[in-house]
Amino acid sequence: MRKRLVPVLIIAIGIAIFVLLRITRDAPEPVAPQERSWRVDTMAIEPGTLQPSLTLYGQLESPRRFTVVAPLAGRIDQLPVRDGQVVEEGTLLVALDEADIEPRLQQARAELHDAQAQLTSERSAHANDRQALELEKRILANARRSVERTEQLIERQVVSRAELEAANDALERAALTVATRSRAIESFPSREAALKARVDRARASLESTERDAQRSRFRAPFDGVVGEVQVAVGDQVSANAALLQFYPVEGMELRATLPQMYSQDFIQALAEGEQLVARTLDVSPAVTMTLQRIAGLAEARGVEAIFRLDDAAPNLRLGTLLAVSVPRPVRESSVAVPYSALYGNDTLYQLVDGRMKRLQVERVGETLREDGSRWVLVRSEQLQPGMRIVVTHLPNAVDGLRVDPTEQAPAGAAAQ
Repeated sequence: MRKRLVPVLIIAIGIAIFVLLRITRDAPEPVAPQERSWRVDTMAIEPGTLQPSLTLYGQLESPRRFTVVAPLAGRIDQLPVRDGQVVEEGTLLVALDEADIEPRLQQARAELHDAQAQLTSERSAHANDRQALELEKRILANARRSVERTEQLIERQVVSRAELEAANDALERAALTVATRSRAIESFPSREAALKARVDRARASLESTERDAQRSRFRAPFDGVVGEVQVAVGDQVSANAALLQFYPVEGMELRATLPQMYSQDFIQALAEGEQLVARTLDVSPAVTMTLQRIAGLAEARGVEAIFRLDDAAPNLRLGTLLAVSVPRPVRESSVAVPYSALYGNDTLYQLVDGRMKRLQVERVGETLREDGSRWVLVRSEQLQPGMRIVVTHLPNAVDGLRVDPTEQAPAGAAAQ
């Protein structure tokens, strides 16, 4: 019985001690809730007249790019250049084996000589025909007089009628000979024209073959860059087979997609003779280019603006994707702020008594600063000189959020 009471007694004593300690403990002081603040950077603004810019993305092309093709079938004998190599005007790019070209030249020359010889022979034969016709006409006249004499003799019964028939046969043969010769002389102009045409065809074929022979050793027509090389020395190629691509260092163009909402501004600027000079953002040193024209066909996403590089850029290649900054008409009462200060497309936060105050703004573009960074341009009647704007982007930003500003950042009005 005692053994059963001992555990119960121990538990009862423990409970009594716990109640005693709880009653005699010190009462904790109440903790006052503290509002959390966020450290942010701010900047003072100064609205002014700034020129916004538009960032476009495009691809380099060259309107003078062309593909070197084989003028004749043959074997590649020389290929002294490589893909991407910058060469000067007159540099040999590719050459076919002369052993494949010379037989074609000899054949073309032989065909021309043969046609010329036939024309000369035909003209000589025509001259002979004209001389022979005079003789044959005299023979015909003699045969006609012979028939007349024979008829007179028959009337006198001096000769037999068989001699008259022989005389008539001689007359008909002479007349046939004259008629045949006359037809040959009359048809000479057509035969001569046909032979002249054959000579012209042979001469044109020879000239074409000579041009192809010259083109079989292709030299750079200007300073340029070798594009894709599609053959190697020793390859057997057919006529008109692509060998390599070549384009000039100068005259490259950038085709960038221009959003529809800005296209009319650019078209109007070109119509008014305004020069819009763009500058690359991702190439060092920066490359400038001037807007030349707007493409004739538009798509749903926009229309292509075509810029021409102002200076040669040997370090750039066709197909390179570039981001360029294009100036737009100036905007008054606008403010340049970092992109981190903008929430959505129309919200900034002002620092007022340690709290964030929401401002409704209009985004009018972006501007390129002297250090190469891009800031967004906004404007609003609520923006006043000296106003401090929060430039640290907070994911939980709301109107009235308590913040702890750090040292004030420099004003963003000094944008390019």
